[in-house]
Amino acid sequence: MKRILIILGILAAVVLVGFFTLRSWTKSSSPEAIAQIDQNGLKVKVDYCQPYKKGRKIFGGLVPYGKVWRTGANEATVIDFDQNVVVAGQPLDEGSYSLWTIPSQNGWIVIFNSETGQWGTNYDQTKDVLRVPVLSQKHSPMAEQFYISFRPATNGIDMSLAWDETEAIVPIQKRGNNN
Repeated sequence: MKRILIILGILAAVVLVGFFTLRSWTKSSSPEAIAQIDQNGLKVKVDYCQPYKKGRKIFGGLVPYGKVWRTGANEATVIDFDQNVVVAGQPLDEGSYSLWTIPSQNGWIVIFNSETGQWGTNYDQTKDVLRVPVLSQKHSPMAEQFYISFRPATNGIDMSLAWDETEAIVPIQKRGNNN
């Protein structure tokens, strides 16, 4: 019995070391990042990982058109809103959501999903809270590394999702009593 416990302990240690080694290796290839803004009383924070282009064709290649993308790398990207907002004209309640997208050549669909904390390939469409179409455009200069940023916009902020030569713009506003 003692021998079995020792073997189980060794196996558990090997699994833990392997997990943390794999985690640090994936984070070195696609480091963690935070994008956040606190503008006119609206706070938005995004936790995500930043993959690199590395000479690959990104949209329509590594990230296929018309398929759900984790919008980053590693764990699912998480976006936090400190209050009720309007995203691309549609209401979304305050809270934390995993952020997914469906890129296409003519625009993107941005998805806010109630499940958070999962690995970025574990997407459950039944937990979608909101899907909105947004504009995409050519991005210059080319972005070697995927990044998310914010900038002030009329009546709110724009969240930019940029990688390679593509940028999707997600308009976000505070939700007032009329929205």
